[in-house]
Amino acid sequence: MAVDEYLGDRIRAVLASEAGVSERRMFGGIAFMLRGHMCCGIAGNDFMVRVGPGGYQAALAEPHVRPMDFTGRPLKSMVYVSPDGLGSDEALERWVGLGVAFVATLPPK
Repeated sequence: MAVDEYLGDRIRAVLASEAGVSERRMFGGIAFMLRGHMCCGIAGNDFMVRVGPGGYQAALAEPHVRPMDFTGRPLKSMVYVSPDGLGSDEALERWVGLGVAFVATLPPK
Protein backbone atom coordinates (compact mmCIF):
# COMPACT_ATOMS: atom_id res chain seq x y z
CA MET A 1 0.00 0.00 0.00
CA ALA A 2 1.39 3.39 -0.98
CA VAL A 3 1.61 6.03 1.71
CA ASP A 4 0.66 9.67 1.14
CA GLU A 5 4.11 11.27 1.44
CA TYR A 6 2.71 14.79 1.29
CA LEU A 7 0.57 14.04 4.35
CA GLY A 8 3.67 12.58 6.02
CA ASP A 9 5.55 15.83 5.45
CA ARG A 10 2.63 17.82 6.86
CA ILE A 11 2.55 15.63 10.00
CA ARG A 12 6.31 15.95 10.42
CA ALA A 13 5.96 19.74 10.31
CA VAL A 14 3.27 19.68 13.02
CA LEU A 15 5.35 17.38 15.24
CA ALA A 16 8.63 19.25 14.66
CA SER A 17 8.47 21.02 18.03
CA GLU A 18 7.77 17.82 20.00
CA ALA A 19 10.62 16.00 21.72
CA GLY A 20 11.02 12.26 21.31
CA VAL A 21 9.36 11.84 17.88
CA SER A 22 10.26 8.82 15.76
CA GLU A 23 8.74 6.98 12.84
CA ARG A 24 8.04 3.28 12.45
CA ARG A 25 6.51 1.18 9.69
CA MET A 26 3.26 -0.14 11.12
CA PHE A 27 -0.30 -0.97 10.00
CA GLY A 28 0.87 -1.03 6.38
CA GLY A 29 1.91 2.60 6.64
CA ILE A 30 3.90 4.95 8.86
CA ALA A 31 3.32 5.41 12.58
CA PHE A 32 4.57 8.54 14.30
CA MET A 33 5.76 7.66 17.78
CA LEU A 34 6.03 10.12 20.63
CA ARG A 35 8.29 9.03 23.48
CA GLY A 36 7.78 5.41 22.39
CA HIS A 37 3.97 5.54 22.11
CA MET A 38 2.07 5.62 18.83
CA CYS A 39 0.46 9.02 18.43
CA CYS A 40 -0.75 9.13 14.83
CA GLY A 41 0.13 7.86 11.40
CA ILE A 42 -0.76 7.23 7.80
CA ALA A 43 -2.34 4.16 6.24
CA GLY A 44 -2.70 4.68 2.50
CA ASN A 45 -4.30 8.11 2.16
CA ASP A 46 -5.95 8.00 5.58
CA PHE A 47 -4.67 9.68 8.70
CA MET A 48 -4.92 7.54 11.81
CA VAL A 49 -4.87 9.08 15.25
CA ARG A 50 -4.85 7.70 18.76
CA VAL A 51 -7.56 9.59 20.62
CA GLY A 52 -7.85 7.19 23.57
CA PRO A 53 -10.96 5.41 24.83
CA GLY A 54 -12.32 8.63 26.36
CA GLY A 55 -12.09 10.56 23.08
CA TYR A 56 -13.25 7.77 20.78
CA GLN A 57 -16.99 8.51 20.57
CA ALA A 58 -16.46 12.26 20.21
CA ALA A 59 -13.98 11.68 17.41
CA LEU A 60 -16.41 9.37 15.59
CA ALA A 61 -19.06 12.11 15.72
CA GLU A 62 -16.81 14.36 13.60
CA PRO A 63 -17.20 14.52 9.81
CA HIS A 64 -14.84 12.37 7.71
CA VAL A 65 -13.99 10.07 10.65
CA ARG A 66 -14.52 6.33 10.92
CA PRO A 67 -13.36 3.55 13.24
CA MET A 68 -9.88 2.19 12.69
CA ASP A 69 -10.82 -1.31 11.66
CA PHE A 70 -8.40 -3.31 9.57
CA THR A 71 -8.73 -6.69 11.32
CA GLY A 72 -12.51 -6.94 11.61
CA ARG A 73 -12.44 -5.52 15.15
CA PRO A 74 -12.29 -1.73 15.59
CA LEU A 75 -9.59 -0.36 17.86
CA LYS A 76 -11.53 1.54 20.54
CA SER A 77 -8.92 4.24 20.94
CA MET A 78 -7.98 4.99 17.33
CA VAL A 79 -9.80 6.44 14.35
CA TYR A 80 -9.18 7.10 10.68
CA VAL A 81 -9.67 10.60 9.31
CA SER A 82 -10.15 10.74 5.54
CA PRO A 83 -8.24 13.28 3.43
CA ASP A 84 -11.40 15.45 3.24
CA GLY A 85 -11.10 16.03 7.00
CA LEU A 86 -7.52 17.30 6.71
CA GLY A 87 -7.84 19.98 4.05
CA SER A 88 -6.47 22.81 6.16
CA ASP A 89 -3.33 22.97 8.26
CA GLU A 90 -5.50 23.90 11.24
CA ALA A 91 -7.56 20.72 10.86
CA LEU A 92 -4.44 18.54 10.74
CA GLU A 93 -2.91 20.38 13.71
CA ARG A 94 -6.08 19.78 15.72
CA TRP A 95 -6.10 16.04 15.00
CA VAL A 96 -2.38 15.64 15.67
CA GLY A 97 -2.89 17.65 18.87
CA LEU A 98 -5.52 15.16 20.04
CA GLY A 99 -3.04 12.34 19.55
CA VAL A 100 -0.26 14.23 21.33
CA ALA A 101 -2.58 15.06 24.23
CA PHE A 102 -3.62 11.43 24.68
CA VAL A 103 -0.07 10.09 24.50
CA ALA A 104 0.94 12.64 27.16
CA THR A 105 -1.35 10.79 29.60
CA LEU A 106 0.52 7.50 29.15
CA PRO A 107 3.39 6.38 31.37
CA PRO A 108 6.88 6.67 29.90
CA LYS A 109 8.23 3.68 27.96
